Amino acid sequence: MPKIQSVSVCIARAPLDVATSFATRTVSARDYCLVRVRSTDGVEGIGFCYVGSAGGNIAKVAVEELLAKKLIGQDALRVEGLWQEMYQESLLQGRSGSVMRAISILDIALWDLNARSAQLPLHQYLGAYVMDEVPAYASGGYYLEGKTPKKLGDEMAAYVKAGFKAVKMKVGRLSPREEEARIKAAREAVGPDIVLTLDANNAWSDVPTALTYMRRYEPYDPYWIEEPFGPDDIDSHAKLAELTPVVVATGEIAYGRWYHKELLDKRGAEILQTDACVCGGITEWKRIAATAASYGVTMCPHWFHDVHAPLVAATPNARYVEFFIDDQVLNFRRLIDKQLPHKNGNLILHKSPGLGFGFDEKAVKKYALDKSSPWTVVK
Repeated sequence: MPKIQSVSVCIARAPLDVATSFATRTVSARDYCLVRVRSTDGVEGIGFCYVGSAGGNIAKVAVEELLAKKLIGQDALRVEGLWQEMYQESLLQGRSGSVMRAISILDIALWDLNARSAQLPLHQYLGAYVMDEVPAYASGGYYLEGKTPKKLGDEMAAYVKAGFKAVKMKVGRLSPREEEARIKAAREAVGPDIVLTLDANNAWSDVPTALTYMRRYEPYDPYWIEEPFGPDDIDSHAKLAELTPVVVATGEIAYGRWYHKELLDKRGAEILQTDACVCGGITEWKRIAATAASYGVTMCPHWFHDVHAPLVAATPNARYVEFFIDDQVLNFRRLIDKQLPHKNGNLILHKSPGLGFGFDEKAVKKYALDKSSPWTVVK
């Protein structure tokens, strides 16, 4: 039986073409942690995650010094055992944040490696619920200098013209009156039958303030309000869910099944946006999705459609994949050699083994923090 021979890790920093804002901050570059896990029979699996606008090397150190050594020489099919061993190894350094992202990245690479070894696309290897395509929403509506409500509406309408039946925009940065003008413009531009979702990116710190905004948003029939509060303020999510008819969605930077269980027990969200690159990898994402199903809660994972499309395809209680139509905000697509196509608002699943793509090594070298030696190899 082939064993894990090596783990390679790289940090790539990809600048945004235009500095872009949402409710709570402005982003000008993104750090991505990339890994390759290679078996003794020459098959490689890849994993990745966004690890901040700075400080990406924290995740790299976690892979190099803490986690990779738990994988070398092990059977890659022993995914559950390897997950537990990595988690136990990291108890003192952190059970969330960059260390949990490092576990997630390696876990994704293991699933990719195993699916490639089995010569199956990842969604089929996981046990497909659907085989060919999954529904997506077009994500955008960020704050840019000079971007009027009319221009925002034009952006949303362009997504609909491209075939998407659901769209998302940012909210929460401006005054309630200004935000209402933006949402009104978006709704008028896309029409009454398009799913319009709103992302507040932790904009509010108390329920009364959130309600002041929500009362202005509600007439425009938003499908969900995303991340109204900080991720650890579960009680406020639950209170808001009781007070507004708009569904509360959250979980994009949530970690581990235990946090998610508290969120579910308190009814803090009816839609979980759990990110496999953040929560603990595909292994933990599957556990969370199964638990959510028993609460009647839907999964609509955050970011990285490249990994989440096959997960949604293999999960009965999952609905939408978040999709960025270009590389202005989620510029990870600059680092890979094959893109997921879309048609009529759906993402067409890869048919090749595993995730269905690899890293573009020329691009990795261009954006690597260490251009002379982009990859560090642990054997």
